[in-house]
Amino acid sequence: MIERTLQQIAEMLGCEAEQTRGEIHIQGVTTDTRTIQPGNLFIPLIGDQFDGHAYAADAYTKGASAILWQTDHGTPPEGVPFIRVADTLEALQQLAKAYRKQLPVRIIGITGSNGKTTTKDLVAAVLGSTFHVHKTKGNLNNHIGLPLTLLQLQETTQFAVVEMGMSGRGEIELLSLLAEPEAAIITMIGESHMLQLGSLEEIARAKAEIVSGMLSGGLFVYNGDEPLIEQALAERSLGDKGRQVAESPTTLPDGLRRFRFGSGVGNDLFPTDIRMDADGTYFRINSPGYPELYIPLLGTHNVINALAAVAIGEAYGVQPELIAAGLRSLQMTSMRIEKLTAASGLTVLNDAYNASPASMRAAIALTEELRGFGRKILVLGDMLELGEHEEQFHREIGAMLSPERIDYVITFGRLGRLIADEAAPNYPKEHVRAFDDKEQLCAELAELTRATDIVLVKGSRGMRLEQVVQALLA
Repeated sequence: MIERTLQQIAEMLGCEAEQTRGEIHIQGVTTDTRTIQPGNLFIPLIGDQFDGHAYAADAYTKGASAILWQTDHGTPPEGVPFIRVADTLEALQQLAKAYRKQLPVRIIGITGSNGKTTTKDLVAAVLGSTFHVHKTKGNLNNHIGLPLTLLQLQETTQFAVVEMGMSGRGEIELLSLLAEPEAAIITMIGESHMLQLGSLEEIARAKAEIVSGMLSGGLFVYNGDEPLIEQALAERSLGDKGRQVAESPTTLPDGLRRFRFGSGVGNDLFPTDIRMDADGTYFRINSPGYPELYIPLLGTHNVINALAAVAIGEAYGVQPELIAAGLRSLQMTSMRIEKLTAASGLTVLNDAYNASPASMRAAIALTEELRGFGRKILVLGDMLELGEHEEQFHREIGAMLSPERIDYVITFGRLGRLIADEAAPNYPKEHVRAFDDKEQLCAELAELTRATDIVLVKGSRGMRLEQVVQALLA
């Protein structure tokens, strides 16, 4: 974490420290009084429903060494050392950028519509086999979280693997300019943020903003199966002409190197064989000198994510056997698909944390690929925040389902019913059921499921389908 004197931090912000008594040492920063550690610099942020300045005195009482104070907020608490700044959020970002520039750390930035967190963990596991690595913790991937991540870096950190999230245009650009990544990854382009951005083309342009802050000669690793990434890069390469087409804010960095991964054989790196067991996935790749690789994750989509990690490992000289060891030892930030077993023996795939059309298709494909189970049952809820095309996206999911691969389709919610409507003509009677009452759905599942079955539960967080998971396990 950042360790500087208060005066040094003031200089990094272009300000003066005030009300100081001797030299004050800062160890780390926080924006939350509930996580105050002795020696922290407390940065009070302002939100729609809160103002951190109200907690500044409490932060000092709990052990903070000093605070930042926004100039339009009157007088700071009496006796508390502080640095007066024009805007506390901008100061947090400026401090993170200044600290990053003082470190020799090499930063890998990761974005994409799906798979960011998994890929971050995979890249960190591969690099961690050889180097001292720090990775984004939890969901600290936005305009507040990424600066906090940078300020957590140790002076000895060799690589930082940082996740970059967004909800609209310009956000990834800001994060990239703060972090100045040496390498960047786009995992894929999907329908997440369709409500905010309106089209896949615009989503691709927003994700391509990750190159904005990249260092000259940097490495851009991206999913070559997705032509929209190439299109967004081409627009940027046009400079001013590109801005007329796509409002691209910058051109490409000088000497940008490109590397494509994906399922297609036209990519620089692709899988040549994939097989799964109960707990993970084995695969081989087209790059020579590699043993069979293994990840403790299920699904072809996770193999594709792992290819990005292999590419980064190769680029930084990690030996194939260490890349293999890193992938095998993967520690996930959070399990996006939890494989759970009920007391009865029923297998439940819990993916009730989030849902987009791309992640829904990937979870269904995983369920179809798994072997050794009796019947395969889908419990699918609404996918939220998809904008004006939300009905079309749900109908497309229903149309892709086949009784040859999935035995039962159970849906919950108004939009989920559209999945059922599209699937029903292809299925035997009673094998597709739509519910608006969750208790009734759970009761029907209790009657339907057998110990040898596998059930995928997938929907947006707002549908609270974890309640269905709990009922199945009970």
